[in-house]
Amino acid sequence: MAIWYITIGTFVLIISVLPFQIRLLRAMDLVQPIRAELPPDQQLKKGTPLMGGTVFLLGMLVTVLLMATHTSYFLAIVFAAYSVIGFLDDAKKALLKDPAGISSRTKLVLQFVVAMVSLYYLYGQAWINFSIPLFKTYSVHLGLISFSVVALLLIVGSTNAINFTDGLDGLLSAVAIPNYVFFFLIAQSFSVQLFCLIMVACLVGFLIFNAYPAKLIMGDTGSMAIGGSLVTLAIMEKVEILVPILFIIYFAEIISVMIQVAYYKRTRKRIFRMAPIHYHFGLKYGWTEKRIVAVFSLISWASMIVSLGYYHFFL
Repeated sequence: MAIWYITIGTFVLIISVLPFQIRLLRAMDLVQPIRAELPPDQQLKKGTPLMGGTVFLLGMLVTVLLMATHTSYFLAIVFAAYSVIGFLDDAKKALLKDPAGISSRTKLVLQFVVAMVSLYYLYGQAWINFSIPLFKTYSVHLGLISFSVVALLLIVGSTNAINFTDGLDGLLSAVAIPNYVFFFLIAQSFSVQLFCLIMVACLVGFLIFNAYPAKLIMGDTGSMAIGGSLVTLAIMEKVEILVPILFIIYFAEIISVMIQVAYYKRTRKRIFRMAPIHYHFGLKYGWTEKRIVAVFSLISWASMIVSLGYYHFFL
C-alpha cells in the first residue's frame, strides 16, 4: 500500500512545483525557439517555457530517498545523466535562441558514453547476461562484444527515437506512460517498480500542464532522460525482443525521418508532408494535435497490452 501513497505524493509534488517552475523559466527567458520550417500552428508555440523536464529530477530524488538501493541509485543516475545531455541541448536553444541546439555528433558521443558506463555497471552487478530471450525455451546467445554492440545501438537508437516523439503538446508524456506501466507490471525488483510508478506520477502530473495548449515544454532535458531510462529498463528486464512492439510509436517516428531523408536525397521529393510522422497527420489529413496525441496514445497502450501478452505467454 505504501507504494501507492508514494506515487500519489509524487504526483501532488509535481503539480505543486510546476506552476512555480513555469514562472521561473519565463522570468529567466528560457523559452522555446521554433524552427522556421515547422508548420504555422507550431510557430505559435514560440516563447513557451522550455526545460520543463527538469521537474522529473524531483521524482528521481524521491526514488533515492525512499529506496536507497543500488538499483534505485543506478536508475536515478542513468535518468539524470541523459537529462544532463538534454539540458545542454536545451540550454543552447534557450540562451542563444538557436533551435538547432548542440550538434548531433556531440549528443551521440555523450549518449554512447552514458550507455557504455551503464552497461559496464549492469555487467558488474550480473543484472544481464549475453543473451536475448526470444521464447521461453530459446535465446540468442551472444558474446560480450557482440551483445555490447547490439545493446549500445539499441540504447542510443531508441533514445533518439523517443526524443523525436517530443514534438507535439503532451505527445511524449501520453505515449511514455504505458511504457512505464509495462515495466512496473513485469519487474521483479521492488526498486524498479517504485521507479516506474514514480515516473508515471511525474508524467501524469506534467501532462496536466503540457497538454494542448502547453504551458511549458518538456524539452530534451526530459525526453532524452525518458528515452535513456526506458531502453535501459528493457535491457535490465531482458525484453529486448519486445522493443519494436513496445516502442512502436518511437520507431515509427525515427523510421519516418530516415525514409524521408533518404528518399529526398535521392529524388528531391518527399514521401511525408513532414517528418517525424506526427506532423504528417496534421498537414496531410488536418488532424488536430489533440487527435494525434489521443490516437498515438491509444496505439501505445495497445502495444503495451500486446507486449504484456507476449511476455507472459512466450518469455
